[in-house]
Amino acid sequence: MTKAQPNKTDHEIELPQAIIETFARFLVPEIRKYYDSEQGVREFTEWQETNQMEES
Repeated sequence: MTKAQPNKTDHEIELPQAIIETFARFLVPEIRKYYDSEQGVREFTEWQETNQMEES
C-alpha cells in the first residue's frame, strides 16, 4: 500500500486583513529599531558584502 502524498494546500491559513495589519503595525517599528541599532547596521553591512560577492 502506498502512502498518500499530503496536499501542500492542507496547511494554508487564511488570516483576516485586520490581523495582518495589526501584526505589521507591531512588527515594522521593531524591525526599524533593530536595523537602526549598532548590531543591525553591522549585520546588514555584512549581508550586503556577502551578496555583492555572490553577484560578481
